[in-house]
Amino acid sequence: MNNSRSESYAAAGVDITAGYKAVELMKKHIAKTLTDGVVSDVGGFGGLFEIPEGYKKPVLVSGTDGVGTKLKIAFLMDKHSTVGIDCVAMCVNDIICCGAKPLFFLDYIACGKNVPERIADIVSGVADGCVQSGAALIGGETAEMPGFYPVDEYDLAGFSVGIVDKDKILDNSTVKEGDTIIALPSSGVHSNGFSLVRKVFDIENADLKSPNEKLGGKSIGEALLAPTKIYVKPMLALFEQVKVKAVSHITGGGFYENIPRSLPKGYSAKIDKASLKILPIFDLIMETGNIPLRDMFNTFNMGVGMSVTVDSNDADKTLSVLRENGEDAYVIGTVVKSDEGVIIE
Repeated sequence: MNNSRSESYAAAGVDITAGYKAVELMKKHIAKTLTDGVVSDVGGFGGLFEIPEGYKKPVLVSGTDGVGTKLKIAFLMDKHSTVGIDCVAMCVNDIICCGAKPLFFLDYIACGKNVPERIADIVSGVADGCVQSGAALIGGETAEMPGFYPVDEYDLAGFSVGIVDKDKILDNSTVKEGDTIIALPSSGVHSNGFSLVRKVFDIENADLKSPNEKLGGKSIGEALLAPTKIYVKPMLALFEQVKVKAVSHITGGGFYENIPRSLPKGYSAKIDKASLKILPIFDLIMETGNIPLRDMFNTFNMGVGMSVTVDSNDADKTLSVLRENGEDAYVIGTVVKSDEGVIIE
């Protein structure tokens, strides 16, 4: 690689040697994510992963997503070490809804200018997310695209592949009236609804760094950049001990779009609004933007990052297992016969 240098390409805005430096800087972060299934090293043309033993009828489950316009907050705060967690979370939290264990992750970073230290900072967050979810970071791509992206901006996306035994795939077929719906708290806005967030706070002109009393002393920027919570390990522990009927990752579209996706036709989630532990950032968004409550529940997670549906007889056990695994889980509602999808009252 030492002889790989194109003066003409560099004059056009692409420094391929910066790419090599970025790879070297990120290797230490990637190393901490490696698991037994990894067969290849970073730098090849493909990432190799051996399917683990112990599955009778293994089914691969894939998920892909990006961080979205939350990145605008990272640019303004000049903080790039946590958005990688968001990228991983948005993928693996979807995979776990099928009952699958994430195996590996790949990222894609497109930027206006490859600043190796910044790229390594971004990848450090991706690696942190992989460690949190037990997935190996086995590859990725960094594309320097001058003239397409501003020199100080980038986009970040990725995908993950997980595995589950065919007879253990969650399919919501056993959901019935009276089942209990349990919440796993979110860490904040996660990675959805930021187009509205940016409009509400006029983010380009807002004071993002000063302490805000309504946020317990955190700044708006800090609260908004809080990385998306990853629920993989507590959910895998729960699958081992409880018959989980359905799981919903509360992302874009909030309660009204996501919870019905986990329920069979003819059933709805009746949510007790008084039970919800709504985070201060959502109160501030609603107040500042004068946003109707229904729109809030149809855009944001409102403090609930994931919902789990179980038989009412298993509710106490579910709460116990989740709490033993670090989740302050609590009951938010029940399943009822209805075509409304979600009923919040």
